[in-house]
Amino acid sequence: MNAIGHLRGAVRRHAHLADAAIACAVFAATAVTTFAGRSAAAVGNRTAALGYVALACGVLAARRRRPLETLAVSAGAAEVFLTQNRGTGGVLVLLAPLIALYTVADLVERRRGLILGASAVAALALLHAVHKPALLGPQNLAFIALGGLAIAAGDSSRNRRAYLAEVERRAERAEREREQDAQRRVTEERLRIARDLHDSVGHHLALISVQSNVAGQALDGDATAAREALGHVKSASRRALGELRDTVSLLRQPGDAVAPTATPAPGLDGLEELLAALRASGLDVDRHVDGAVVPLAPAADLTAYRVIQESLTNVYKHSGRRKARLVLCYDRQELRITVDDLGGGRASGGRARAPGRVPTGRHGIVGMRERVLALGGRFTAGPRPDGTFQVAADLPYQPLDLTPETAP
Repeated sequence: MNAIGHLRGAVRRHAHLADAAIACAVFAATAVTTFAGRSAAAVGNRTAALGYVALACGVLAARRRRPLETLAVSAGAAEVFLTQNRGTGGVLVLLAPLIALYTVADLVERRRGLILGASAVAALALLHAVHKPALLGPQNLAFIALGGLAIAAGDSSRNRRAYLAEVERRAERAEREREQDAQRRVTEERLRIARDLHDSVGHHLALISVQSNVAGQALDGDATAAREALGHVKSASRRALGELRDTVSLLRQPGDAVAPTATPAPGLDGLEELLAALRASGLDVDRHVDGAVVPLAPAADLTAYRVIQESLTNVYKHSGRRKARLVLCYDRQELRITVDDLGGGRASGGRARAPGRVPTGRHGIVGMRERVLALGGRFTAGPRPDGTFQVAADLPYQPLDLTPETAP
């Protein structure tokens, strides 16, 4: 910042001291040009003259708090001084009302300030013309020009201050909007990570929990079944650790230690592997595909896979007979996914699931609904009249760019 910038900053911080300094400077200039080298007889009543000059200039110290009163007092005292001391100089005393005119144009409401300022200049010009009958004389014209310049400078200062205030408001609003956008993005990312952890790691942990229970019950009576269940536990644990490692790698910051390379996001091309793992764990899945298969965009492909994975995992955990029906229906506009729990309404462990209610304390259905709605699809989950529990999702294709030869 240069010297002028430092000076402006000091004036803004100590405005009243700056006004007092201006008043002293105008008083000193007027006193020197009026009284220096002149006899008392030439000046007249020196004490009274100094009093009027002091009043005209000293009132400037309050110009920011009382701009209109300052203008009235300063102009009146200056005119009285000039009337009593004609021919002795002292015209610099008019600097005080000119500064007051600048302040009125700067601080008073714009329309009112301009009217009052112009009226004050006109009134003072008429007073000068009364004392010196020459309304268009050079001194009077100079005063009118200086008065107009003071008003224009004050109005320009007002406009600049309003412009800077608007710029600051816009900058603050933009900063708030950036912060809100950053918070929104953080929230969205946090929810996305929560959904991914629930859909991927949660799926494998659910299998581990059920298979561990099966192994515990079969240890004493069926060693083969126990070993098979423990094998499923080992496989699901490995998959869960891999999913967790990939998710954690996404959270590392640039410059962190190199993390394992994340595997591609799952999609419907991994559906066979998912169904095979569930069937090996004891879930009976009947799958049907209607219509010609249409490639999905990555976001829709991942969402379709997660909906099927979460729905079948819920059947595996809560169904009495662990039997499900999966239907994929490809029509002209969207893919409809339907998963029916055919297990008879009994949760694992023999506890009855209340009819018409979704199990509480679960985030899976909430996550599925968020994923589907984010892509512009539709989602429903609830009991059917035939006693089954159904999850249905309609996903728009968002088709990939296909050439005419490969388009379905």
